[in-house]
Amino acid sequence: MSQKDLSFAADLDRSYIASIENGQRNVSIVNVEKIANALNVTLKEFFISNVFENTSRN
Repeated sequence: MSQKDLSFAADLDRSYIASIENGQRNVSIVNVEKIANALNVTLKEFFISNVFENTSRN
């Protein structure tokens, strides 16, 4: 998923997503939840790293 697609789905600015990805921002739990919802995962799944391992290899 591109930053643009994720930012649209999460209702967040693309530059905000980029700055989170680059470690330049701290993200609030509210925005973590928006990102998790956009990725169709629960907050618990979001924080379990192996959930995304299978999808990243496609």
